[in-house]
Amino acid sequence: MAPSKWITFRTTHAPGKVYRFANGGTKTFTNEEMYVRAWLPVLNKKNFAVVLGPNYRAEQLEFKSSGENPAKKFEGWNLRTFALDLNSFVRLDSTSWILLTSHINKTGNFAMLSAKEIPLNYTVSASYLKRTSPNKEIGAGIIFNKSYKLTFLPVFVFNYNLSEKEGIEIMLPKKMAWRHNLSPNDRLYFKAEAVTRTYYLNRVAEGTPDVCRRIDVDMGISYNRKFGNFAGVEVFGGYRKNISNKMVQDAVPVRTSGLAATVEFYVQPPSFRGKSRK
Repeated sequence: MAPSKWITFRTTHAPGKVYRFANGGTKTFTNEEMYVRAWLPVLNKKNFAVVLGPNYRAEQLEFKSSGENPAKKFEGWNLRTFALDLNSFVRLDSTSWILLTSHINKTGNFAMLSAKEIPLNYTVSASYLKRTSPNKEIGAGIIFNKSYKLTFLPVFVFNYNLSEKEGIEIMLPKKMAWRHNLSPNDRLYFKAEAVTRTYYLNRVAEGTPDVCRRIDVDMGISYNRKFGNFAGVEVFGGYRKNISNKMVQDAVPVRTSGLAATVEFYVQPPSFRGKSRK
């Protein structure tokens, strides 16, 4: 399983995004993102645990073409997300658990809007997880998301150790990965992971909200290196496939898929080492 991550710092770059504007022609951008999260234990009992995860994200479309930037709402790291995760687990017996997760956020262009002017988005999910053998876990549940639109999706979890060095880790609709342990401290992943972003750009009271929303899937190779039981680094490189894209009014997507790279530094929890909570 993946190592525990108590505090996470991550940066992502996805170059070569091309849009066509009515009065500005074709323009090229690089999607850049910075992210930080910390898990705080709230309750830790034998059969019940709760952790709280405040997190912050800043994103921008860095302008790469010459001339005037026609997408000023997306520059200057003004696309921000202030969020809070609350995860809990209930042990039913020695081989089964109920996993409950929730996520709330305020996300938008904070240079144009105050926090009060941005709607509250939230996601909640509940899943049942069963260990059917020492090397296999399977689970299912449901996820409900309210982020500009309402969405209900099924959840499927499957973790299987093929050997001491290899395993499959699946948590749909979020991600799926094949893992290979190079050593006790080195792991290699071939994975696909969904990346969804929604930002409010104007006041909802003004009418139909101007919303930037995109859904991507990052597909590639990730290398994770632990430094003892204290910290680690994870590097990802691959292809970001855009599934849907809503940018700004009058912007026509020309090329929204391309290369993507992520570098992540993390600190492992001092009192929960060895558990696979992310």
